[in-house]
Amino acid sequence: MPDRRPIEVTRAQILAFRRRVGALDERLPPGARSLRRAAWAGLQDSMPRAALLSIHARVEGAHPEIWEHPSLVQVWGPRYSTYVVPARDRAVFTLGRLADDARGRQRAEEVAARVHAVLAGRRMTGRELGLGNRVRYAAPTGTVLIRWDGARAPLVWTVPRPDVEPRDARRELARRYLHVFGPATSASFATWAGVAAGEAHSAFDALDLMPVRTPIGDAWILSSDEAAVRERPGAAAAARLLPSGDAYYLLQGADRELLVPDAAQRAALWTPRVWPGAVLVGGYIVGTWRRASADVTIEPWRRLTRAERAAVEAEAASLPVPGLDREIGVRWREP
Repeated sequence: MPDRRPIEVTRAQILAFRRRVGALDERLPPGARSLRRAAWAGLQDSMPRAALLSIHARVEGAHPEIWEHPSLVQVWGPRYSTYVVPARDRAVFTLGRLADDARGRQRAEEVAARVHAVLAGRRMTGRELGLGNRVRYAAPTGTVLIRWDGARAPLVWTVPRPDVEPRDARRELARRYLHVFGPATSASFATWAGVAAGEAHSAFDALDLMPVRTPIGDAWILSSDEAAVRERPGAAAAARLLPSGDAYYLLQGADRELLVPDAAQRAALWTPRVWPGAVLVGGYIVGTWRRASADVTIEPWRRLTRAERAAVEAEAASLPVPGLDREIGVRWREP
């Protein structure tokens, strides 16, 4: 990593930068280019249709089938979680996590070979494969795609291996992580990506980085992002409802303290089991939300103004949730 004098950045600058690069201040126009930007660091889809709602928070005109756009695919990505990623970037999220050590790589290759042999060009569910959760170990070879709609076991099939060197893919994965989650450290990247600490450090070493001093400690940003990080915060969107596991708050450790300084509020957002969604108002997380069918429950951490409540309710009403038999209604749990 470069030996440079660190720049100091404030919490407001960091959060504004992350919102801008994450397209959360202003929605992007419809189209494949916008979907790729929305999924630049992948869209976690471990909760049914979370990726759809993450797209809706970032791209105009999102509809219930947008997650199946031809420009997107589903894979077992970082930490073997279900992700929606740009089809052209499949290697980044798969081969980018292929282990350097012989044992880890052998496991991935052996499971992939077994999957290929059983499928023999067909598509079948993970249960039919008879490999249990082990089937996910084939994902870092870049040869497995999935389709999971949340109701059944995922459908699995194989594709040709991307013509990309795994270390090149990991370096690109680290670059995308820094662009979306930065400032960050190689340790936080290792946790997010599910790769070894040494592999993460090597990926950071291969990038052109700028050291920064943040309210929670020293970290790094891409040198190409310096001007954007220094930029004064602009106008934030009135409201966004981010789904469980959305990239904006897919954080660990001290990074959570930066986003949500209050310990009780952190405990309400990052629960031990399934996380609720995050309510983003005026650029800051101000509460949580959950949905049961067409009923959305909002639990704010402070009293919202009439205008803020109206913005949240409008956002809830616009959620492109499939299969509802009535309009979405909002219930408030007052602080």
